[in-house]
Amino acid sequence: MRKVLTVAVVAALLVACGNESTTGGQPPMTPSTSSSPVPASPGGTPAEQAVADLAQRLGVDAAAVRVVSSDEVTWPDGSLGCPEPGMMYTQMLVPGNRTILEVGGKQYAYHSSASRAPFLCEHPARPAR
Repeated sequence: MRKVLTVAVVAALLVACGNESTTGGQPPMTPSTSSSPVPASPGGTPAEQAVADLAQRLGVDAAAVRVVSSDEVTWPDGSLGCPEPGMMYTQMLVPGNRTILEVGGKQYAYHSSASRAPFLCEHPARPAR
């Protein structure tokens, strides 16, 4: 019982430490080396879902939305590369997808994971270089 309690306390302390990054405050994200694609929600691939969402948001035809890139990535934590100030996130690697779309010369970043559909990330964290 004492060993279980010790492990629980150590785990709680590690989670409480947060994410200290050496990349200027921006969490690194690394391209995934996984050969299996990110499971898509019923609405299609992450890129297709992102295109549909952005077209609806902007009130444009989906054909006006250009997919610049759609890549599998491993997010450094539960923020999926889109941290919000004051929020705490799980500190574990999360496989997912980053899709960059363009409409009228402006680019939009969509982030997702296997358990979260693509969402518009208005202030994406910069990748590590």
